[in-house]
Amino acid sequence: MRLAGKVALITGAARGQGAAAARRFAAEGARVMITDVLDEQGKELAAELGAEFFHLDVSSEDGWAEAVAHTVETLGDVNVLVNNAGILHFSALAETTLADYQRVIGINQVGTFLGMRAVVEPMTRAGGGSIVNVSSVEGLGGMPYLVAYTASKFAIRGMTKVAAMELGKHGIRVNSVHPGAIDTQMVSEALGRPIDVSPIGKKLALRRIGQPEDVANVVLFLASDDSAYCTGGEFAVDGGATATHALSG
Repeated sequence: MRLAGKVALITGAARGQGAAAARRFAAEGARVMITDVLDEQGKELAAELGAEFFHLDVSSEDGWAEAVAHTVETLGDVNVLVNNAGILHFSALAETTLADYQRVIGINQVGTFLGMRAVVEPMTRAGGGSIVNVSSVEGLGGMPYLVAYTASKFAIRGMTKVAAMELGKHGIRVNSVHPGAIDTQMVSEALGRPIDVSPIGKKLALRRIGQPEDVANVVLFLASDDSAYCTGGEFAVDGGATATHALSG
């Protein structure tokens, strides 16, 4: 039970990578607060796992204050925060509207900032903890048609390092996870139509698309005391996507 006695708040946890992390955390003994804007799915998962659910728009400052206060009141001081919530938006740079850019930044980047800030006090009071920020391989290298998403994920990578430097004295570790092509609904929803991402797997060293559980396993490691000497780090979960460069093809 690698998370026995720990209280974990996970954003964007109603489905996909967040739900996979919630399942792993619950199985490892954590008391889990599932947060999302997808209320029905979030409540169903919470009931399945014996966890709690709280509606949270991560771009809302007041929403974060309420979510953390509710978690502390219901489960106790937060030991683990997983900033997982995020959205994609595909468009060429010249065609990206300011509204679309700000929407992605507001959820992915601002949401992560607000989340980290919101747990400093309860996590310090608890004697320390772990913050896991879900970035992307687009936080390590750019991709065409993803200017807003890439900007937000690079920002998460940078904020993680600043937070690690500031919060280490409080026993709080902060690391970023960088998933590659993972089999979730995010790409299909961003494009507005079903997309088969499996052909991408043929380009990767491991010759397969990742599953949400692949990411959840790394998030679990960083949340647990197994990673007690890891902070400010970048952990790629990408099947080898970032092990090469454009000229290799």
